[in-house]
Amino acid sequence: MKRSALAGLFMTAAMLASPAFAAGDKDLCQINLDKINNGKALLATDTSGKSGEVDTAVAQAKAAHAAGDDKKCIEITSKTLQDLQNSEKGGE
Repeated sequence: MKRSALAGLFMTAAMLASPAFAAGDKDLCQINLDKINNGKALLATDTSGKSGEVDTAVAQAKAAHAAGDDKKCIEITSKTLQDLQNSEKGGE
C-alpha cells in the first residue's frame, strides 16, 4: 500500500512538472509541498532518518518559495518526492 501510494504521488508530480500540465510554478510548488506533507505520514515509523531529511528539504523549499524562487522550490520538492518513492522501493 505504501509503495503504490508514493508511486502515485511521484507519477502525479512528474505529470504536473511537465510543461504541458503545469498550472504555474507557484501552484506546482505548493502542490508538491502538500504531497510531501501527505507522504510524511507514511514515514511515521521510519528509523532510517529519512523523515529528518524530508523535514530539511521542506524547510528549504518553503524558504525558496517565500523568497519568490519557485523554480528552486519545485526542484527541491520534486527531488524529495522522488527520494520518497525510491526509499519505499528499498533504494536510497
